Amino acid sequence: MELMITVKGNKYTITDKAKNRLLYTVKKKGFSGAKFVLLDSSSYQLYSIVQFGEERKPSFDITHNENTFMKVTCKSLFLDPTIVFEGDGSVYQLTSKDHRNFDLIKDDAVMGHLKTAVTVSGDLQYEFDIENTIFDDYLVLFVVAIDRTFGEMNKK
Repeated sequence: MELMITVKGNKYTITDKAKNRLLYTVKKKGFSGAKFVLLDSSSYQLYSIVQFGEERKPSFDITHNENTFMKVTCKSLFLDPTIVFEGDGSVYQLTSKDHRNFDLIKDDAVMGHLKTAVTVSGDLQYEFDIENTIFDDYLVLFVVAIDRTFGEMNKK
């Protein structure tokens, strides 16, 4: 599955690259804090991701019905940038060499790729290619974690 994720401020628009149709939207919830909710195309809330602190290596929780089911930790910002997603009986990693192009790894096998681009307007855009066999709605929130962790670095 190939997804295009466009970032405008605190809103992420996720479209199917092949069919160019809206699949999901991720929006910041409330004025304070760092909670983002994943909505399907009919605006039904599916999952949320909550960032903790403004640390150098941020951490996140991915929740469903306000219950945490996945912990997200940044293992490295500069040397081999890596974010690890643990929970739901699975462990995923997004690893990179340059903060822009990531490999999605599950069970020591590459299951997808995430590429970062800067648009003419200076906004970030992500291309997320995921194997259909592992795709689940919450995987879209992995891009939010990457954007919140490496987004400012990638704009420069």
